[in-house]
Amino acid sequence: MKINNEIKTGILAIFAIGLFVFGFSYLKSNDIFVNDRTFYAVYSDVEGVVNGTPVTVNGFPVGSVQKISFYNNKELLIKFRVENDIKFSKNSLAQIYETGLIGGKAIAILPANDNARVAITNDTLKTSIAPGLTDLVNKQITNLQDKIESMIMSADSVLHKINRVFDDSTRVSLRNSVSGFNQTISDLKATSSLIKSIVESNKSDIDLTLNNVTDISKDLSDFSSTLNNSGFDQTLINFKKSSEDLSEILKDINRGQGTITKLINNDSLFNNLNDASKSIDLLLEDIRLNPNRYIHFSIFGKKNKPYKSP
Repeated sequence: MKINNEIKTGILAIFAIGLFVFGFSYLKSNDIFVNDRTFYAVYSDVEGVVNGTPVTVNGFPVGSVQKISFYNNKELLIKFRVENDIKFSKNSLAQIYETGLIGGKAIAILPANDNARVAITNDTLKTSIAPGLTDLVNKQITNLQDKIESMIMSADSVLHKINRVFDDSTRVSLRNSVSGFNQTISDLKATSSLIKSIVESNKSDIDLTLNNVTDISKDLSDFSSTLNNSGFDQTLINFKKSSEDLSEILKDINRGQGTITKLINNDSLFNNLNDASKSIDLLLEDIRLNPNRYIHFSIFGKKNKPYKSP
């Protein structure tokens, strides 16, 4: 059977159309020979997700985005497909994340570990957006910027306070103090030079003085050794014992014990001595006034006459 040109042209056109559809679907990451499920996710911002963006589970591609459209005029509805071999709960999370440093985006399915039913086609999954590297860097830069601004403000405040403290008069006083301190250092240097010259000029005398001090120290050491060898320690011990005995005697006197205590504390001895002294005074006075009463003297042996009181 002979095929005419019109039939050949029609077959070629159908094949071309099929090839175009297949190529277009492949470019959109839609495999027409794979049986898959369709899911939906609603986002306030798709973060650069476009048709054909891969859908992954644990980093492994399992599907792709098919369509993005507005939802309720405020949010965006993403339609994506997932291969039927991948099973996950209907409470799983569809999270937009950054795939690399160049800013590529993808949707990751984060399976929920619960006992809910398995997600089926046309289910709408929960959504979230993972912070990307740019967001993290911007956040850190913002924190760093805030800290730098705070440090600058603190430094500016400190400088302002320093300027208020160090006014013109304070600066002059500080300058004068520094000048005085420099003058003091100069005087100390001059004094040090003078002391050095005095020491150098009197070095022999200083050496002699040091030698004399050494000799005196040696003599004192010898004298101390002599005292130690001469029984000075025993003398100190005896003196201490005598001091203790004297202390005991004084204690006995204070307590009223012993003969010395009676002599010191009893007035009878003093009274007897006083009476004896008065009697002696009267006797002497009587001898002076009446010597014949006590002295009898005769050259010729005359008999003494008895004394008659006047």
